[in-house]
Amino acid sequence: MLVKALCLVSVVPVDQPAEPALLWGGVRWVLRLLGEVSADGDSGGLDLGAAKQRCVLAALAVDANRPVPLDRLAVRVWGADLPVRARATVHSYISRLRRVLAAADGLTIARRAGGYVLETRSAGDVDLRLFRDLVAQARAEPDDVESARQLTEALALWRGDALSGLPGEWAESERERLGRERLTAEHDLTDIRLRSGHGPDLVPDLASRTAEHPLDERVAGQYLLALSQAGRGAEALEHYGRVRARLVDELGTEPGDALQEIHRQLLADPVPPTPTGSAAVPRQLPAAPASFVGRDSELAQLDATAGVWCVAGAGGIGKTWLALRWAAQHADRFPDGQLFVDLRGFAADDQPMDSAEAIRDFLEALGVEPRRVPVALHSRAALFRSLVAGKRMLLVLDNAVDTDHVAPLLPGGGTCTVLVTSRNRLPGLVARHAARHLSLDVLSAAEARALLTARLGPARVVAEAPAVARMVALCGGLPLALSLVAANASIRPELSLDVLADELDERGPAALADDDPGASLPAVLSWSYRSFTQADVTAFALLGIAPGPDLGVPAVTHLIGFPVDAVLARLTRASLVVEHAPRRYRMHDVVRRHAADLARELPDQVRDTALRRLVDFYLHTARKADLQLNPLRPGIAFDPVEVDVPILPDALAWFDAEHANLMAAQRAAAQRGWHRATWQFAWVLTAYQQRRGHVHERLAAWLTGLAAAEHLDDPEIAGRTHRLLGRAYTNLQRHDEAVDHLNRAADLAEQHGDRTNQARAHYELARVWEQLQGDAKALTHAKHALRLHRAVGDTVWVARSLNQVGWYSARLGDHETARAHCEAALALHRANADPEAEAHTLDSLGYIAHQAGQPRTAAEHYEEALHLFRRLGETYQEASTLESLGHSYLATGQVAEARIAWQEALARYELQGRHDEEKRIRERLAAQKDVS
Repeated sequence: MLVKALCLVSVVPVDQPAEPALLWGGVRWVLRLLGEVSADGDSGGLDLGAAKQRCVLAALAVDANRPVPLDRLAVRVWGADLPVRARATVHSYISRLRRVLAAADGLTIARRAGGYVLETRSAGDVDLRLFRDLVAQARAEPDDVESARQLTEALALWRGDALSGLPGEWAESERERLGRERLTAEHDLTDIRLRSGHGPDLVPDLASRTAEHPLDERVAGQYLLALSQAGRGAEALEHYGRVRARLVDELGTEPGDALQEIHRQLLADPVPPTPTGSAAVPRQLPAAPASFVGRDSELAQLDATAGVWCVAGAGGIGKTWLALRWAAQHADRFPDGQLFVDLRGFAADDQPMDSAEAIRDFLEALGVEPRRVPVALHSRAALFRSLVAGKRMLLVLDNAVDTDHVAPLLPGGGTCTVLVTSRNRLPGLVARHAARHLSLDVLSAAEARALLTARLGPARVVAEAPAVARMVALCGGLPLALSLVAANASIRPELSLDVLADELDERGPAALADDDPGASLPAVLSWSYRSFTQADVTAFALLGIAPGPDLGVPAVTHLIGFPVDAVLARLTRASLVVEHAPRRYRMHDVVRRHAADLARELPDQVRDTALRRLVDFYLHTARKADLQLNPLRPGIAFDPVEVDVPILPDALAWFDAEHANLMAAQRAAAQRGWHRATWQFAWVLTAYQQRRGHVHERLAAWLTGLAAAEHLDDPEIAGRTHRLLGRAYTNLQRHDEAVDHLNRAADLAEQHGDRTNQARAHYELARVWEQLQGDAKALTHAKHALRLHRAVGDTVWVARSLNQVGWYSARLGDHETARAHCEAALALHRANADPEAEAHTLDSLGYIAHQAGQPRTAAEHYEEALHLFRRLGETYQEASTLESLGHSYLATGQVAEARIAWQEALARYELQGRHDEEKRIRERLAAQKDVS
């Protein structure tokens, strides 16, 4: 029986006791087989000394329970320069490893759609996973004793360097990365031991570590503290001087804030002054919010780790409520007191509280007589740190402007907890003071309803449930908006909630305005940008009218009309926009409506010009992306505009990111009567939507395009529109509409002598009749399309029509004709460099071979087609090919592979909303399971 797992330590004699699986040390990849390992080390035919096989097992173990693609396995074993039979060799290694692991308790190597995966039952099966779990638990543990125990247990798993003895670039880079993880865990343990006063015991180890990492400032700071605790302050100061000199000489930089702060502590008087007044333990926290709801995840994060927290979010998001709620729940953790200050960073009077004033109030609360409070800010800060050193206190610093606003108020040691709230994100607090950042988002719909229930009472909420649901949606989960809505409903009980919801829907944030600035949503939101320039406010307003759910930086640049990095940084710091993905920004719905209200105050020309720049950017960039996806597609005329179209390394990924925005931009263009741009959006979106299976969006785009085409008075555009709208209806199996539009397209093309579009219309009509089970009629249309394409000499579409004729011939049982046409099509596709059409034809050849009783050949064709569809990102057809491939696998006896293919097809059908196909696959999987 296999003992627990894989050992990456030096070879251990078989008669020694079993140890946990270790992913470290001399990589001999010992598989501890009790009763199965012979004296010469042979194990079921597996050569444990073979470096390549060790690499395969290592490559799977570091990603335990996650699929590793076959190609990635090969690169990890051989590097970029792969031998000819690398994939086959890896298959062979995995087969041999599977045989060895057959008797394992909890360890298997399985094949998944994404590659091969080493499956384990528990963290202890592979020690890398165990190490990381222990470290994560330690970092979340508030008790230093328990945290130190967990870190010690994690570090005890190490046996020398990770993956030692394993050759190759991948092993070397992985060894270096894992070494950094180990060093960070060692640093964490050292910090805990220093807090516990064990500095004298740490001096020897830290001396060695500083010699090994002479420019690591965290190590240097730990060494200084350890020397100081050991009574060797002079040596600590000398070492700081050496570290500083080396940083300046070798890196051209001064020590960071954290190391400089330790140096200042060493220079200062170690004995803190004694308070001269008499004061009770300060209990300054305001009352916690009475109707607080939700935020369980955020409260849990604050529970898990002490230290400095920055709670950031938009105005009205509930930062202060969260801080006070948590503080009230855990006041008993801070027996030495709780301090609170509203720094008024976003107050209506434009006068934030000065940091020196806030510290003076804290000092007086701690018993320092007013006449003994120092004048200088730095002296006050030093005295404050001395007074709270070693104490267990909570500080809530509410409404901070920036890092400099709160830095003097931070205690120097690690015994206090600090909650800083701000509309700005305060990155300096995180970078310079090791604060943890908690970004506060809106409430969920359930939490929003609970808040209204708490304020209005369950009876009224139940009685007017539809209106409550509207209010929840209109407030977008913003706590302040919900609270003001509830207050409005309480103050005006004569009005139904439906009336109040109508008012909110019509007027947006303006419906929640009030003479009291603190009870006015527009006023509260305006405080976030009161220090902005007029250009910043204009940019913020224009963002409110941008179509789509979010914006990338190039789109913002075209909307605003000038470089926007600095503006976006200010808006992000003020939590008016959120960078939800790298270089992509979005607004909360209520903030966006407020920005749109501001935009209405701008001149019409400013708004329209900005929006036209954005629409042109989206349209012309989509045109470029479409041409990258479809270089053989015939072009259409675009008006020349000044657009800085970005470089698109991955056109499909760009479409994925911008699809919703492009659809919204088309609607915005239609609303403003920009008919040509509206139609062109439908054109450039067509191929992408086909590949990704966005069938409903494709229909919507072409319906909007049809309305625009009716204003353009261009018969060619009209014909193309009806044809592509017919195709969109075909994909949704709405056959009557499809036939109607396709016939209109064919008639228009024939009337104007346009044989190309006439051929395309017949090509699409064949697809409709296939769905209607009229294969003979479909074949007639396909042959007609082929004749027309040959007449106009369009080799790309001749090839596609050849495939279509072959497909319908196969469906009618004429396999020889079908094969001849599809093979001719395949040769033309490859000559034309048309990989998408090539993939479709390979799919046809797979179908022909399967129907002709050649399932193995069919599987080969389907696999080749699948490879191309995946490379192209054609997920819609990929699903259908996977389904067909499953049948061929089953016919060749590959039952497991058939199930995997069908399960993958099912997942894609579900995502694409193809319910009939989804039902069919579920039935097949169930039937196949019953048989097995």
